[in-house]
Amino acid sequence: MDIKIKFWLKIKELRKIKKISQEQFAFKSKLHRTYISDIERWIKNISLENIEKIALALEINLSDLFNNL
Repeated sequence: MDIKIKFWLKIKELRKIKKISQEQFAFKSKLHRTYISDIERWIKNISLENIEKIALALEINLSDLFNNL
């Protein structure tokens, strides 16, 4: 499986574990809801700045997003 797809799936999995809707996640990460949706549907690539925002919104360490990919 492509590393990008693994990463995108990990974000979706962590969001669901935290029981956060895409809308709540977008608000917490200060990213647009459609951008979050596009990430989870493997449409968008993510910048390092947005990866950091996602980690902060999930309340995890940045490195946790990359563990076990």
